[in-house]
Amino acid sequence: MNIKELWESQVKENAEKGGDHSITDPMNIGQVLTLTANKFPDRTAIIFENHRFTYQELNLRANQFAHVLLQLGLKKGEKVAALLFNSNQFVEVYCGTAKRGGVFTPINFRFAPDEAHYVIHHSDARFFIFGNEFSGLVEKIRPKLSKVKFFISVGNPPCGVLDYESLLNKSSREEPDLILSEKDLCQLMYTSGTTGRPKGVLITHRNVLWNLINALLGREEKEGEISLVIGPLYHTAALNNHFTIRVAMAGTSILLKRFEPKHVMEIIEKEKVTVISGAPAVYHHLLALPDLERYDTSSITKCTSGAAILPDESREKLLKLFPNARGIYDVYGCTEASPNITILNAKDSLRKRECVGPPLPFLEVRIVDEQDRDVPTGEVGELICRGPNVMKGYYKDRKATQETLRGGWLHTGDLARMDREGFIYIVDRKKDMIVSGGENIYPREIEELLYHHPKIQDVAVIGVPDQFWGESVKAFVVLKRGESMKEEDVIEYCKSHLASYKKPKVVKFVEDLPRNPSGKVLKTELRR
Repeated sequence: MNIKELWESQVKENAEKGGDHSITDPMNIGQVLTLTANKFPDRTAIIFENHRFTYQELNLRANQFAHVLLQLGLKKGEKVAALLFNSNQFVEVYCGTAKRGGVFTPINFRFAPDEAHYVIHHSDARFFIFGNEFSGLVEKIRPKLSKVKFFISVGNPPCGVLDYESLLNKSSREEPDLILSEKDLCQLMYTSGTTGRPKGVLITHRNVLWNLINALLGREEKEGEISLVIGPLYHTAALNNHFTIRVAMAGTSILLKRFEPKHVMEIIEKEKVTVISGAPAVYHHLLALPDLERYDTSSITKCTSGAAILPDESREKLLKLFPNARGIYDVYGCTEASPNITILNAKDSLRKRECVGPPLPFLEVRIVDEQDRDVPTGEVGELICRGPNVMKGYYKDRKATQETLRGGWLHTGDLARMDREGFIYIVDRKKDMIVSGGENIYPREIEELLYHHPKIQDVAVIGVPDQFWGESVKAFVVLKRGESMKEEDVIEYCKSHLASYKKPKVVKFVEDLPRNPSGKVLKTELRR
């Protein structure tokens, strides 16, 4: 049965059960929740802190938020910004926005005020939902958010701000009456760019749906699994893989507000979690806990890793920690691919080291040289791909879109090689991006900030290996003549202007930076 026949059978089954006939329109992400809620209304959809929501309850609350947006005048294609921790409200806003034809725009909750302001303003969002934990940040930037018309707070709204629960309580619980195309925009996900400013990645319903199909096949998903959603949902990996997959497969998502290793182990034991996903840094923190053997981890049957290469030593320790996991699924991708490109399944992970698997079924992958010509098998080149999960483009950035989607192929900027079996190995990054704890950090953004410090003459930033985070930031600083600074001064300066995870962990003061004849800093020498 092909995909079209599968979908038609789902529509027929739903209609026979008396479901909403509007879902026979072209598929969209809001309908994924609707379908599951109609089939399994009493099954637990999400667990957040001490609250449990069935699929029926989650779907009704998403419908209520969709009607809130309708009442406030949301037009199809408008952006809805959200600054929220992982929570039931986060997924309600996401699903409700999708059902109403809005474009969900999540904000990294680790951003400093200036960074959050840039993203919200650049997105042109008229609607901004935020958790009361961020009220202080919001009050700092609120006067500058001239494009935002409706501010909505989840809990304790300040003056002039609407209350989330009050709005929901006054709204209809009916399915929204709106026809959406799979080509309509679904998400605007911001990712750091080489210029230092985040770029808005435009992702359609079609992109998310095909990513879902690829992930279901690549990760060998099963119905009814119980998954820990550890990663922040403002990332495509957590949102489109860890959460959306669970909705499509009528499973349970346990949403974690904050990552606390001991708490994670307690939840695994208490809730009999079957799926755990995370960046290598997450697993390194878990493995560092004392007395790990006292936790019952026998329920875990699937362990997935992404964002960076999982060291062989860590892989072996994880398989001992989770004895019923038959291997580690290694996922490689990027925001622009919604995000999956390759997945190494559990079985192959036992024989392929430092590998991210074969290309996903509904995606083409090539390894090319500087002229986009295929390189011979085993040789290193840039990984490019194309398929129905690849983004529409960058928001308000035609030049970057043309450069990245050159020739109809997504140019990832990652250097890779392919073996004779078609498996991919990521060798290095063409650009200087640092991946620390699953977060992407671009050195140029930090360098540009440090150049503004009155005591600093020159600076270069690189990523260095870090046992827990995968990589951490190291800054090489040349001071102006007669000036003096301590390592702590540089770190605190960065911390006051950037998200904390971007600040240097180590600062080295040097007299000169190595440069080539054209004046470019030789970061390879700094890494040595």
